[in-house]
Amino acid sequence: MGDLIHTWPALTDLARHRPDVTVSWLAEEGFADIPGLHPLVSRTIPIAWRRWRKALFKAATWREIRTLRHTLAATRWELVLDAQGLLKSAIPGRWARGPLAGYDRASIREPLASRFYDRRYAVSRQLSAIERNRQLFGAAFGYRPEGAPVFGIRCGARLAWLPAGDYAVLLHATSRDSKLWPEAHWIALAQALQRQGLAIVIPWGSAAERERAQRLAAAIPGALLAPKMTLREAAALLGHAAAVIGVDTGLTHLANALDVPLVAIFTDTDPALVGGVGTRAANIGRAGEIPAVDAVLALLARVRGA
Repeated sequence: MGDLIHTWPALTDLARHRPDVTVSWLAEEGFADIPGLHPLVSRTIPIAWRRWRKALFKAATWREIRTLRHTLAATRWELVLDAQGLLKSAIPGRWARGPLAGYDRASIREPLASRFYDRRYAVSRQLSAIERNRQLFGAAFGYRPEGAPVFGIRCGARLAWLPAGDYAVLLHATSRDSKLWPEAHWIALAQALQRQGLAIVIPWGSAAERERAQRLAAAIPGALLAPKMTLREAAALLGHAAAVIGVDTGLTHLANALDVPLVAIFTDTDPALVGGVGTRAANIGRAGEIPAVDAVLALLARVRGA
């Protein structure tokens, strides 16, 4: 999900420099709602790598793969651009049968993937994921990205079940336990935010995340446990929030893209490469570090005043 979100500013650049271009986006089926939040994307084509790799010996899997290959090959593409730089993205990129472009061997996440490309571009690996995408798109389409990144997406209407006033969203869940922030810290943070007049909303995705969300809601009187949501509904939840605090997870990156006051908490990854950007976002922590609640609150006060 983060890879998709980090590509939006590159699309905004592309729309500015090449308004004649229309974009189709190949995205994992579970995240198929994400690309269409950007107005330049006219079509999203779902792919099911995550599901297929668990059922490679089933006939239905190979029927779906053949269908996708036919879908990709049926359009005459001006350019196919692999911004992810992985074998799992380069292979279907080749199925599209258009000129395939991507990072060169020294720039890419999986060097073998660069062998699939017809055009290769050097982009520093020291740049953030957002800037790498912007530089790649600029090289592929012949322009130089300038200025601060602009995500350019829309959040949609406010959800009917949300509190009437200002609220904060706690994004406590992530893909790896090493990225989590202690539950006691979330409780203390929420109580401090309630004293500031903010309602607390706690979303979840999987069954394990729901259990954690239920524990947190039970320990934070008055907190609202969010219902199960689609990604478009999650965008609406985040886009109307007065504050978002989250660990390194896709929804935190989505909140950053929606330009809401955000503090991103890092305990196992490098915020210089994948952290929030802009004046309304702040990053705290690093691998092996558990940021303190007071430090998070201080950063949140700063970005809310920006």
